[in-house]
Amino acid sequence: MPSQWEQVVVDAEDPARLARWWAEALGYQIVHEEPDEVEIRRTPETLPGLLFGMSPDPKTVKNRLHIDLRPEDQESEVERLVDMGARPVDIGQHDVSWVVLADPEGNEFCVLSSRKKPAQ
Repeated sequence: MPSQWEQVVVDAEDPARLARWWAEALGYQIVHEEPDEVEIRRTPETLPGLLFGMSPDPKTVKNRLHIDLRPEDQESEVERLVDMGARPVDIGQHDVSWVVLADPEGNEFCVLSSRKKPAQ
């Protein structure tokens, strides 16, 4: 039997602050909190979660694993996330349909264009 995906772990200088930022961005809730780690999930029973753990090492290079978000309205979502503290970043993406942003600790993520609805 294959393993179940429990969570993605994100190293953070301030796990509580970053977890709260992502919880607001995703509409998630905090399901576990200790001084050095905080987990968020859509609901307490829904997996996977995001676990933010303390790391004293500053982020120095582009993430090798990142989150893609697919909103209904890309432009509005980018504006909302930037207003929350995200910032646009250039990782060499050139002319693409997605927008690359970084969270308050510099972790890159993508905001994709809305999914096209199938013709009826």
